[in-house]
Amino acid sequence: MNGHMAHIIVVGNEKGGAGKSTVSMHVATALSRMGHNVGTLDLDLRQKTMGRYITNRRKMLETDKLDLPTPRYIELPEIDPDSLQPGENIYDHRLSAAVAALEPGSDFILIDCPGSHTRLSQVAHSLADTLITPLNDSFVDFDLLAHTDASGERIEGPSVYSEMVWNARQLRAQAGLPPIDWVVLRNRLGAQQMVNKAKMEKALDRLSKRIGFRVAPGFNERVIFRELFPRGLTLLDLKDIGVKQLNISNIAARQELRDLIKALQLPGVTVTF
Repeated sequence: MNGHMAHIIVVGNEKGGAGKSTVSMHVATALSRMGHNVGTLDLDLRQKTMGRYITNRRKMLETDKLDLPTPRYIELPEIDPDSLQPGENIYDHRLSAAVAALEPGSDFILIDCPGSHTRLSQVAHSLADTLITPLNDSFVDFDLLAHTDASGERIEGPSVYSEMVWNARQLRAQAGLPPIDWVVLRNRLGAQQMVNKAKMEKALDRLSKRIGFRVAPGFNERVIFRELFPRGLTLLDLKDIGVKQLNISNIAARQELRDLIKALQLPGVTVTF
């Protein structure tokens, strides 16, 4: 893909706890391990979970003298307020400058958004070629996309987040850019509550046709993800750090990641792990 504009992947919703940073790190690292140049940005300027994940990874690689494929990460640059024209937003310029800095050396730029509505997140969504929205498998999180009646059967209208994505699509259309490929992940699935799962599946299927997104499989709820964070590791790194025999849960989680990367249908990507 070198020589082309970077494909921008935005991971976002407006609710915390859906696994955005875990998805971001695994997608970015998987692409890096498959030979793609990946730049990353973390727009949660307070928590910076994605940024800390990659910082942890760099420290671990240095300490353990390892060389593992790692996405490039930069902070949003500071902008001199005096350089702005009247009415210009400083956050727009900070994001534009960061994307411009990453683009020349990147096949993909992955942007991890905060779990709340911010100006940075709003602008990032309008930049997305691929938008990934992780969603916990519950109607509490479904409300992020649309409002339903008390039974969860009838969709009454889109949510403010869906309306923001719609606005981002309109901005891209006005700029002559390709439409956003919006992928909703059913994430952090549990083993129980089969009736709720079936209801969610039907509701998402109906809503996907109405507001235009694809549904893809995410990750089941697993302790391994919390254990990997302090060292900046992903599921794909386990054998490289000396884990000779993966347990059943780890093997299943790797398959979930493989299925996710395939479902994203990113340009020039063939799954090789």
